[in-house]
Amino acid sequence: MTVKQKLLELFELNKGSFLSGAEIAHSLSCTRGAVWKAVKSLQEDGYEITAVSGKGYRLETRTDVLSENGVKKYLPPECGGLSVQVHKIINSTNTRLRELAADGAPEGTAVISGEQTNGRGRLGRSFFSPSDTGVYMSLLLRPQMTADNAVKITTAAAVSVAKAIERLSGKPAQIKWVNDIYMDGRKVCGILTEAAFSLENGGLEYAVLGIGVNAYVPENGFPEDIKDIAGAVFSERRDDMRNKLAAEILSRFMKYYSELADNTYIESYRKRLMWKGEKISVISGNTGTPATLLDADNDCRLLVEYENGEKAAVSSGEISIRKV
Repeated sequence: MTVKQKLLELFELNKGSFLSGAEIAHSLSCTRGAVWKAVKSLQEDGYEITAVSGKGYRLETRTDVLSENGVKKYLPPECGGLSVQVHKIINSTNTRLRELAADGAPEGTAVISGEQTNGRGRLGRSFFSPSDTGVYMSLLLRPQMTADNAVKITTAAAVSVAKAIERLSGKPAQIKWVNDIYMDGRKVCGILTEAAFSLENGGLEYAVLGIGVNAYVPENGFPEDIKDIAGAVFSERRDDMRNKLAAEILSRFMKYYSELADNTYIESYRKRLMWKGEKISVISGNTGTPATLLDADNDCRLLVEYENGEKAAVSSGEISIRKV
């Protein structure tokens, strides 16, 4: 590790307390000049570090910057096998993780970033990923399952995100089938699962689970095309919240993932399903068909009733829904 990485780890362990330059230099086996340079670099990254003559340096408790050490300190022991990489900015966490997967990265590799320049959404859409206000993360999975069951990864992730933000915000969350999380009628999270398939057995070679959460409203608000839809989990910045949020989502998902075949998450999914009993439009291509949303089944298909009385189970993919 670099002096900067070691210093951040030391600060995280002593958050809110002053450490003298001499004490830090001795602990990291480096010069005080190297300590000063590392402190300045961390400040440039957004860490709020106070320097007081005669006392030293202190990482303020209200700091909310994503970091590898910051995420790891909130992960439970059972998630110790996760390999977490954190970036300040990246083109796309899903794209980067697909590259790592192709190079043989193990299951449990996670790429997290505070900003994406080319965030990816469902059906080829872009995903707005501004600096310093969201959590953008991708997790590599190598499950033993068929392509038909891959939707379980997305739906288990939706429950994991909903429960994580409920616990940390104290407010209820809903799931818009199949992969969006809403709070107070606004979308606060999108989920995109991309998969590579084995030509030998038709099963999954690997899956990349991408999750983007709007923790806070961007300083200049959301872009015009999504300002009436998008929302944020928190109304104001909270201490270390994005690290807590990332760790909470990862730990909850890994538990569901270990029990995926048992559908332990499905009742929680149904409980949070938006628009139950309401009129929706089932959209395929450019065509929308009016229906009433009934529920979701154990295979995460949407159960609907069309205007002619016919009931159907709708699968995800090219199908989407919109409230009438």
